[in-house]
Amino acid sequence: MKIFGFVLIIGGILMLFTNNFSFTTKENVIDAGPIQISADKKKEITWPSYTGGIVIISGVVLVALSKKK
Repeated sequence: MKIFGFVLIIGGILMLFTNNFSFTTKENVIDAGPIQISADKKKEITWPSYTGGIVIISGVVLVALSKKK
């Protein structure tokens, strides 16, 4: 649990500095026998900035609880 808590803390810090994550996927537009046409689609995942703080707090709680045992 301690390792997962540290991962959450690092992820939360990264989430505070950036509020989106984008990636590109390929999708087939036309697939007619030997002819294939594909297009690149850009997708973006966004989150509010306070989400990073919540993730940091949950990571700190996990680390604190794992030290008490």
